[in-house]
Amino acid sequence: SQRSLAEITELIHTAFLVHRGIVNIGELKSCDGPLKDMQFGNKMAVLSGDFLLANACTSLAQLQNTKVVELISSAIGDLVQGIYYENSKSSEENCLTDDIGISRWKEQVFLSHSALLAKSCQAAMELAKHSTEIQDMAFQYGKHMSMSHKLHSDLQPFVKESSSDTMAFSLNSAPAVLHQEFLGREAWITQIRELREAIMAGKGVTSAIDLCRCHGNRALAALERFPPSEARAALANIVYAVTRFP
Repeated sequence: SQRSLAEITELIHTAFLVHRGIVNIGELKSCDGPLKDMQFGNKMAVLSGDFLLANACTSLAQLQNTKVVELISSAIGDLVQGIYYENSKSSEENCLTDDIGISRWKEQVFLSHSALLAKSCQAAMELAKHSTEIQDMAFQYGKHMSMSHKLHSDLQPFVKESSSDTMAFSLNSAPAVLHQEFLGREAWITQIRELREAIMAGKGVTSAIDLCRCHGNRALAALERFPPSEARAALANIVYAVTRFP
């Protein structure tokens, strides 16, 4: 049952990745290629993602556990809410100077990245008939491990020795958000064109690394409640991998 749950979680994750590949036709230029090809690609992305979600829901029902169904269903709702917010903000003209703090960033990342893994870990413990306390520890591990992974990903353009000056990074990444908080809003707006260099020179990168390791330590602390095993060691190694920097 736990393996089936893992497969269901991966199906849901893949379905949302496919749906994220949908192109906004209104923003296309003539150099992007034939319009009909983009329209066909969008249709295939919608149908493929829906097919994966339908299979995931069918398999979820076959687990015959109401609480697990509720957990995974709520995680899908969190994903939809998080991605909807990301898309709505990216379409606004003032998104470059949008005032977002690290607390708001954490809320958004939990919805769009952490909720599915956290609730899947909790559901796995429910299937194994563990206590509520153990289920909560599993939830905490999934939440903080995925937060560390997102922070690790956000930091790559700033910590990779081989990264080029043109390497893409998001203005909603943790280093950018933390840099804005340390710098102040007015100075943030004036530095927007030199943002990458300013972030690397400021406290945003080091603070994001500290935050990544903080979430990693909290994930490891949650793991300590489980008995030693190969599975626990493997989960700990995942945390070590996403909290290691050059």
